[in-house]
Amino acid sequence: MTRKTSSNMVRNISILSGNSHPSLALSICNYLSISPSERILCKFSSGESRCEIQDSVRGKDVYIIQSFGVGEDPNYKVNDYLMEVCIMIAACKGGSAMRVTAVLPLFPYSRQPDLAFSKAGAPLRGDKGMVVDGEGKAGSGKAGAYTFESVPVTPHPNIARTAGLGSKGLDMTDVVGRVTNSNNNTGGVGYRGGTPSGIQTPPLQLITYGTGNNNNNNNNTFPPPPPGQFTTHDYENPSLMLSLHPPKPNYKQWMAQSGSLVADLLTCSGADRILTCDLHEQTYQGFFDIPVDNLHARPFLCKYISQHILPTTNSVTIISPDAGGAKRATAIADVLNLPFALIHKERRHPKFIPGKNSAKATMMLVGEVKGRTCLLIDDLVDTGNTITRAAKLLKREGAERVVAVVTHGVFSGDALERIESSALDKVVVTNTVDQTAHLRRCGKVEVLDVSSVFGEAVRRVHFGESLAGLFEGEGML
Repeated sequence: MTRKTSSNMVRNISILSGNSHPSLALSICNYLSISPSERILCKFSSGESRCEIQDSVRGKDVYIIQSFGVGEDPNYKVNDYLMEVCIMIAACKGGSAMRVTAVLPLFPYSRQPDLAFSKAGAPLRGDKGMVVDGEGKAGSGKAGAYTFESVPVTPHPNIARTAGLGSKGLDMTDVVGRVTNSNNNTGGVGYRGGTPSGIQTPPLQLITYGTGNNNNNNNNTFPPPPPGQFTTHDYENPSLMLSLHPPKPNYKQWMAQSGSLVADLLTCSGADRILTCDLHEQTYQGFFDIPVDNLHARPFLCKYISQHILPTTNSVTIISPDAGGAKRATAIADVLNLPFALIHKERRHPKFIPGKNSAKATMMLVGEVKGRTCLLIDDLVDTGNTITRAAKLLKREGAERVVAVVTHGVFSGDALERIESSALDKVVVTNTVDQTAHLRRCGKVEVLDVSSVFGEAVRRVHFGESLAGLFEGEGML
């Protein structure tokens, strides 16, 4: 890629780095032939983040580099990095920056987009699984039932992000009705925008965590939270989640809308633009009221495959480890003119029986891989469960070699140990996440440098040029 710099750029641009990936920020600065701006970014003894911008940003175009993987410092977590970038954005805005762009190579909470409410718990269901309609009567749910519109929440109460029921002057009592608990005569409904007038709601009560040894009849005491930490793989296992959190009658399970919340946090902090790479959910861009540029690492992955894999063998197959990543994998297969295969993972939701749920997902290969080198294409590897199980299946089906080619390598928990002992021959990731510690722990990990694409994207955004040229033809290669 041809490097383009300008004296105007040096005077008017400022690059700031968070604590998550300072080496990437330095590489971007080297590409642009500028020096990173000085800042103090640390924690108070109480754990609160402290930020002080030591260089003037008045009238400048500011770019804040912050990733969200597992960094060198074990005391910093994803939520710490998120708070850091929000505080840095607000500090730059307070310093009269002309524009603030958050460069987030791995976007936080991108695996928790807002789900449609038919999947998140609505419509309301009674004890026998019957839908409660607008008149408060139980029915089949095929007609007359109402499912809340999927509108992301906003930081301003009672103001809808898009036109919904509230904008039409409708009374929620005419739509939802009143759901009466059989154990309580006080009526109430689940309403996301506040409680409408005329609807009686139960009084607020203190809810505490119990010790597990309390034998009184206090219904407002929760059992202590389960030990340990959950992973995304745990939440994908319905058997585990049903055993830990059995469904309650007459209660609609609400799911947190983390996607729109993070979008609102960044926007309210003062961000004018977001620059990221390979969003896990493409719909995430719609949660923002500001421009979001989603870059792609595909040209780098294709270049690596063409220079390091194809010269060693002429029998290569592109594999998608699940149906959700098929489009991503086929795009690479089409560019390189390689055959494509798919691993279909089916997980049937079992009927909940306490202590007896042990159903596991079944994986099935669709395609031919015998005697071939298989390239597993995915956007993110976290626990490593998906790619290690896929590699085991491919080797069992006769694959000669299995290489995972992934954009974001998070490698949380014991993921690296799992990969080291798996059937995978190599895992190729980019440096959107700091891989320094990961390289020391696992010999199968190889890292591609994508700082040039972010550096060129910053240059183009600064000068008002189109980003589409980054991915046209072989421009990035």
